[in-house]
Amino acid sequence: MVGLGTMGRNLLLNMADHGFKVAGYDKDASKVDLLGKETVKGEVKGFSALPEFIQNLQKPRAVMLLVPAGKIVDAAIADIAPLLDAGDLIIDGGNSHFTDTNRRAEELKAKGLHFFGMGVSGGEEGARKGPSMMPGGDPGAYKVVQPIFEAIAAKVKGDPCVTYIGPGSSGHFVKMVHNGIEYGLMQLIAETYEVMQKGLGLSPTQMHDAFKQWNEGRLQSFLIEITRDIFAFREPGADHLLLEDIKDEARSKGTGKWTSQVAMDLQLPIPTIDTAVSMRDLSKYKTARVAASALYPGTQKITGDSAKLLSSLEDALYFSTVIAYAQGMHLLAQASKEFGYALKMDQIALIWRGGCIIRSTFLEDIYQAYKKDTALEHLLLDGGIAAKVNGAVAGMRSVVSAATTSGIAIPAYTASLSYFDAFRSARMPSNLIQAQRDYFGAHTYERNGKEGVFHTQWFKK
Repeated sequence: MVGLGTMGRNLLLNMADHGFKVAGYDKDASKVDLLGKETVKGEVKGFSALPEFIQNLQKPRAVMLLVPAGKIVDAAIADIAPLLDAGDLIIDGGNSHFTDTNRRAEELKAKGLHFFGMGVSGGEEGARKGPSMMPGGDPGAYKVVQPIFEAIAAKVKGDPCVTYIGPGSSGHFVKMVHNGIEYGLMQLIAETYEVMQKGLGLSPTQMHDAFKQWNEGRLQSFLIEITRDIFAFREPGADHLLLEDIKDEARSKGTGKWTSQVAMDLQLPIPTIDTAVSMRDLSKYKTARVAASALYPGTQKITGDSAKLLSSLEDALYFSTVIAYAQGMHLLAQASKEFGYALKMDQIALIWRGGCIIRSTFLEDIYQAYKKDTALEHLLLDGGIAAKVNGAVAGMRSVVSAATTSGIAIPAYTASLSYFDAFRSARMPSNLIQAQRDYFGAHTYERNGKEGVFHTQWFKK
């Protein structure tokens, strides 16, 4: 393991706990010392000298990088590659952009080295106790380390949450989309908090209780679970939630933005995810938002039966959650065709059921949908999913209506609902856009029931 930060160190210790002999390298001697103080079942050695580290590995050597994406990965590869022999393997376990993974694979192949990119999800706890992993690239190289990764992965119903994703950069692409879905789900939960707090005037205890109840039903997920806990966390001696002291400026590491950019390139809409990315950006303009709050009227409480509204809010969050997953899976399906990944959509859902940040009960429904129809074009076209969506849409509409009327910002909710309403439309108003384009730019149009490309002189000269 090259890089003994939180993720690299815990992943290495996880391997050692499963009886594997492992070695770790880091330029920071203190991190190497910390590794040596751990108690594990297997054998683990730490090194601060790279040549010595490489010499202690059995052939074919398998070296995994867990360092920040970008130039640091290239620098690490440049240092390591000359010390390896043909047939050795380098694994990039960070959040690298998939185009960088393609480039690195070609460069290392020319040197006789195997390479694959692997997305790892689950955070610090997942790395130590069992993550979800998405390896893609050289299938032969993956077989070398497959027993290790299957042993350390999270398990759901006895199945390891790792599988060979596909060729090239497929593993990093799938992890990127995983993170895009994660952005969407986090924004939806934040907007739910906004409705609860500003719209319904719920206390922290009431919000905690609602999320506790939801986590025991169809919304059960890791993100709902940790949100429940956040709504109960107070620092020692404090009379209010720690949450209330946290500045409302959300940061990011770029994977959500990458997901939106790729979707734009593929001309595939993922508005729930796009909106989540935009809202993180908007949150950073704190000074401007404070100034605007003094110029415009504030929000109002939502009137009506609070219990009924809370029930509708559960429907709305469930509905929007389905939409966020559906958009992400649609992007994966399209990218699979575009980039030749040959993704197995059911297997992706399968390995996301445990270990990763977006693990949820609903992933079992996604798995079953794609298992039943491996060529399913869009998740919303599955009959079982449609029944669940139809059962929640009324609550979704009532929440969007009430929140909008009260001046409460729920952009990811509204984006999800509008996407759904457009997706279920047999005829969209896009014909008017084509007419406009032809009017001002002679861009032509096609006609219903008539072959060919047409242009009309819309105005008299």
